[in-house]
Amino acid sequence: MDKSSQYIVAHDMGTSSDKAVLIDFNGRITASSKRDYPTFYPYPAWVEQTPDDYWSAVCKASNDLVVKNGVDPSSVKGVIFSTQSMGLIPVDEKGAPLYNNITWVDGRAEKQARYLMNKLGGKRAFSLVSGTPIMGKDVVAKIQWIKEERPDVYNHTRYFLDVNGYLKFKCTGKMVSELSGASSYGLDLKKKTWLSALKLVGIDMNRLPPLVKSTDVVGGLLPDAAAAMGLMPETPVFGGSDDVQSAAIGSGMNADGDVHIYLGTSAWVCASSKNKTQFKHGAAAIQSADPDMNLIVGITEAAGSNIQWLCDQFFKTEQKEHGENIFAYMDKMIETVPPGSDYLICTPWMLGERCPISSTTTRATLYNINPEHTRTHLMRAVYEGIAYNLRWILENFKADYGFSSEHFRIIGGGALDKAWMQIIADVTGKEFSVSENPRNAGALGAAITALIGLGEVKSFSEARGYVRAAETYRPNRNNREIYDKLFQNYKEIYKGLKKAYKNINSERFT
Repeated sequence: MDKSSQYIVAHDMGTSSDKAVLIDFNGRITASSKRDYPTFYPYPAWVEQTPDDYWSAVCKASNDLVVKNGVDPSSVKGVIFSTQSMGLIPVDEKGAPLYNNITWVDGRAEKQARYLMNKLGGKRAFSLVSGTPIMGKDVVAKIQWIKEERPDVYNHTRYFLDVNGYLKFKCTGKMVSELSGASSYGLDLKKKTWLSALKLVGIDMNRLPPLVKSTDVVGGLLPDAAAAMGLMPETPVFGGSDDVQSAAIGSGMNADGDVHIYLGTSAWVCASSKNKTQFKHGAAAIQSADPDMNLIVGITEAAGSNIQWLCDQFFKTEQKEHGENIFAYMDKMIETVPPGSDYLICTPWMLGERCPISSTTTRATLYNINPEHTRTHLMRAVYEGIAYNLRWILENFKADYGFSSEHFRIIGGGALDKAWMQIIADVTGKEFSVSENPRNAGALGAAITALIGLGEVKSFSEARGYVRAAETYRPNRNNREIYDKLFQNYKEIYKGLKKAYKNINSERFT
């Protein structure tokens, strides 16, 4: 059968929406759909989403792809999910959610994190072993929070599922965890089993589901799920992976030593590696979608979300006037402000931070404001602040792991913003490329994983041929001096305010 008439339905479940794509067996995206879902902030540092909202988005997006585009459901040969990582959804024996998803940016479990650290010998001793302390955003701390604060939920929990696991259950009726998602909880990267040390912190291993690979067929679509999605019953559903891992495949930078940056609601710097397993400076070693590879990942909690906040709070009138072109309008305004924003610096830590520094108490800061600064200065400073954060991570990657990062690639919706791309090139002093369809890199990576599972693509190394670069950015050397100077100041801001952040926020975030 013609490869252009056979398809994979891939869902990239991000922090705020499902970006679903229909991809043919040649790796071409033939249709796409985006469905948003809400986020809830019931208390400071709490960030939740409703599992049923994910499923509703999946069903609507699937119908958009197949029904609205007149695609024969029988031509869809597989379904796969790429999802936000570190989700915690406790479900009962029947798979019904007992609590909202406690998302990856939720920092409620700081007290439990300290308890677990003390149980393992204290922050210093634990960090010498793992490279980074347990934080209030880590899954093991959140499980402990449920155990302590919601024993009614904990006692009825059959399994703790992540977002991917929950959606696979809705599709197939089977409760499993895929290796890359499991690495956010605690995975032995060598043995590919749940980390035995989880027992030491009181995790009931019986509440952790069986493990599968990204390319495994978990099961076929149940009749009710197939009807809701507009697909055929028994359509294969694959293991999939977390969004970071899918994006690594979809970036085309999945060989040993390759580096890419994702820019979306959040951001990350990611390097593929065969043998690196250290945790340093907030960067974590996790399982790749490729079972034979690891990823070193440094996550910046807030990137595009900061720019959206800026737009919503300071450009409301312009938003109404320009609609979807508001960011192009903002880019033109950025050009009126000199590099360095007349010495105004913004730290992007709106939701705390993981990398290059690990903290649940830090927050965004505007530094060095004077009467000449305008909202346009603030706007450019936000774009530059995210770039400073990325440069800091890249520096740590070189020092800690030996990754040169001389030629990397950027993916995600942020890669479509040319003004921001040039700022990143100037701040980092690096040359990089932007991939084609950067917004759909995660879904593309998931689809390629499914094609490997079907045997249509021979290996993950062969998958590189499905991804092409669209544009290359080079740094303007005339801007190097100002950005070098302000970057050093940027790092000093955190060092100078670290204690103050902790004093003002520790109690209210507990």
